[in-house]
Amino acid sequence: MDFPSPLVRGTLVSRYKRFFADVVLEDGTPVTAHCPNPGAMLGLNTPGLGAWLSTSDDPKRKLAHTLELVEADGGLVGINTLHPNRIVAEALAAEAIPEVAGYATHRREVRYGANSRVDFLLEHPDRPRCWLEVKNCHLRREGTLAEFPDCVAARSLKHLRELTAMVAAGERAVMLFVVQRTDCDAFAACHDLDPAYARGLTEAAAAGVEVLAYRCAITPGGVALADRVPWTGDA
Repeated sequence: MDFPSPLVRGTLVSRYKRFFADVVLEDGTPVTAHCPNPGAMLGLNTPGLGAWLSTSDDPKRKLAHTLELVEADGGLVGINTLHPNRIVAEALAAEAIPEVAGYATHRREVRYGANSRVDFLLEHPDRPRCWLEVKNCHLRREGTLAEFPDCVAARSLKHLRELTAMVAAGERAVMLFVVQRTDCDAFAACHDLDPAYARGLTEAAAAGVEVLAYRCAITPGGVALADRVPWTGDA
């Protein structure tokens, strides 16, 4: 997924009210940017971190800038939670995710469960349908372990239960975590920040939901799915 226009670099001053970030650009211009991330952004909201912003000339937008990347722990981290679905859509089209390759069609935002929409429904006339949910992961606290979630994620737990119901109905279900970092080589559910979700992921996997985690290649030019990293629950 390429950014539609070159990003501009600045320094993060403050992230507040979840969806706002104050940044000083390299030329000294202060701007308020949209922060497309409802999570806690632990370790990624510290004043002084390098920040990369996209710019829009859409006159209907209240804020021209969007926070896309943060410089943390010596690398770039993608914080835009809207991007993982776009990244996965490109990877599916390129058959770049071997575990879910070979389906004839990929439909997005298909209704299922209790008033939910699955991120992707993969279909082929010769195999069961595959219900694919995608989650953004950007938390790293120790070593090279990526964790999800970074706060209580009740809606994400609901999705796990809906995926489990699809498996019980004889279909295939996959939970895919997109790690928008380059410095992680394993993935785990975050037990201390959301124990209910961590238990739910283990239970869903035991019921037949497949758990995948892929890290990304990230540059100021774009973000793309790179390679699979192990889920510690596999052991």
